[in-house]
Amino acid sequence: MTKVASKSSKTKKTTGAPTGKASAKGNASRKEAVRKDTLLTPETLPRPVMAGRDFLSNLDMTAAELRAVMDTAHSMKRGEWRGVKPLAGLSIALVFEKASLRTRTTFDVGMYQLGGHAITLSNTEIGLGTRERVSDVARNLERWVDAVMGRVYLQQTLQELAQHASVPVINGLSDMLHPAQLLADYQTIEEEFGTDLRGRRVVYIGDGNNLANSHIHMGILTGTDVTIVTPVGYEPNAGVLMDAVRAGVNITLTNDLAAIAGADVLYTDVWISMGQEAEADIRRRAFQGYQVTPEMLDTLAPDGIFLHCLPAHYGEETVPEATEHPKSRVFDQAENRLHAQKALMYHLMGDLKPRW
Repeated sequence: MTKVASKSSKTKKTTGAPTGKASAKGNASRKEAVRKDTLLTPETLPRPVMAGRDFLSNLDMTAAELRAVMDTAHSMKRGEWRGVKPLAGLSIALVFEKASLRTRTTFDVGMYQLGGHAITLSNTEIGLGTRERVSDVARNLERWVDAVMGRVYLQQTLQELAQHASVPVINGLSDMLHPAQLLADYQTIEEEFGTDLRGRRVVYIGDGNNLANSHIHMGILTGTDVTIVTPVGYEPNAGVLMDAVRAGVNITLTNDLAAIAGADVLYTDVWISMGQEAEADIRRRAFQGYQVTPEMLDTLAPDGIFLHCLPAHYGEETVPEATEHPKSRVFDQAENRLHAQKALMYHLMGDLKPRW
């Protein structure tokens, strides 16, 4: 087991909580419980803390800004923003190189609930870097919409979009990072353990992929004790580990499954991401023994929880009995994609005025 002592992230534009579980079945009762005196009005909305900036990494926000976004996400989930339309007249382009259920639905529905409009663009329609240069796509979109969300193969594509577009660009997923997912994940964790997560043990098991990288970034911001359990050769990105070194934060890297015992949060993701299908057989052999099972969940802390960003490849990184386990918060986590991303869009776009 090794320790990596691991923030600064540059943004192009300038101008930090409640508890309890919720599920789709609980939506009606949650809305009924909202007191009228807690409902926000246009005059009482919080100040957008990241107005006009890009969100390509969790380190594109400070700890204080993360706190503001998380507080907004919790407030939105409680129903306190009901009837408020702070993004009325604004629009966002949702650009997809990769297939999507949760990202597409939650950004689209979230923008609608905030009063704005979302337009979905598949790669067959735009052809990022093939039919058109990424820079040309950015220069076009910035003249029509107020923000761009990209779910793409390469982090470089998002960086190029952000470089050439004057409107906020949001990372909906790349090969390097999945920062919007981590906002929903930490909202779910806060619902269990409260807003002070310092010292809470978050253990990620599986491929050292974009999720593992973003968990390291969130450990930097929140003070959680992050452990990454991977087979040899599948560790997180070296540059992301250097982010932890520069921040003076300890990240534990190990291939010892015993590191799971007593964890507050156990998190996994698929072993074979989109675009890695040619490596499928090699990866399945490498990850034998890393499958999250109900027996593994029984070794967590008594109040420990299991998270998975979905979709799950059952029979590989986990089994249905784990996502349906009493310790699982997988579907609460999926619901929180809506609330966390609404909060993010508000804090990026809430100061913008309709351009027509």
